[in-house]
Amino acid sequence: METTKIGVIGGSGLYNMEAISDVETIDTDTPFGKPSGAIRIGSLRGKRVAFLPRHGEGHVLSPSTLPYRANIYALKTLGVRFVIAVNAVGSLREQIAPGHIVTPDQIIDYTIYTRPRSFFEDGIVAHVSVADPMSEYLRGIIAAAVESVGGRVHRRGIFLIEDGPRFATRAESVLFRAWGCDLIGMTAAPEAFLAREAEMEYASLAHVTDYDSWHEEEEAVTSDMVIETLQKNIAIVEEALVEAIAQLDEDHVAPAHTALDAALATERAAMDPRMIEKLRPILARALALDVN
Repeated sequence: METTKIGVIGGSGLYNMEAISDVETIDTDTPFGKPSGAIRIGSLRGKRVAFLPRHGEGHVLSPSTLPYRANIYALKTLGVRFVIAVNAVGSLREQIAPGHIVTPDQIIDYTIYTRPRSFFEDGIVAHVSVADPMSEYLRGIIAAAVESVGGRVHRRGIFLIEDGPRFATRAESVLFRAWGCDLIGMTAAPEAFLAREAEMEYASLAHVTDYDSWHEEEEAVTSDMVIETLQKNIAIVEEALVEAIAQLDEDHVAPAHTALDAALATERAAMDPRMIEKLRPILARALALDVN
């Protein structure tokens, strides 16, 4: 199979990309279970793109139970080097209004450690650096693409990730604002961290649907409210994705692509062979393994 270097993870409201042509559907499995849904691989502006719906067809998977490891692993086996993740988010700042798009540069992980958060378990220890969890290269491309299609974009932001599936209480929302957070969502962690372990460049195209619950002059966020705004946002999100992919250099080399060089703590001779085999697509470059 031809290598596919660009992956798109579609969030709430984005379950398909009509701009992708000559689509081949891949139903795959991984050592971490099946991905959220079938992966659609096709052509977009002369590039091969793999599209994966994060919540499955029809939005059937909850943020707290998503197969994050299976999703990233499946994309890695296809050869994906760059992941653009679409996230529907709430705003914690007055100036970041519903309908705006943000390319966040930082994450605060407020999940409660019920989600499997690493590929590296007993047998191989790795401590990957995620000081800067979002790709600066991808963020710049996404922001420019949003502007080119007439969208309003904010080029930085601190992204608070909560467990869900419930929305935040008003007190939590006020607390997150006091922490300096700009956005709130449910799915970028551990997704961004797993992408780094898999040596992929990752960035979020975060589109704002509401003001969460802190804004007392606005109605507290509800699922109906989110869905209504999603329908307004998705058109510009899709246009921006197409332009971003058109500008993306598939062969660009960035720090994430060699993240394991400084992360693997276990000596090669002490690594569990079963774990090496399980993680072969992820470890292939760092350990000079045959990926087949």
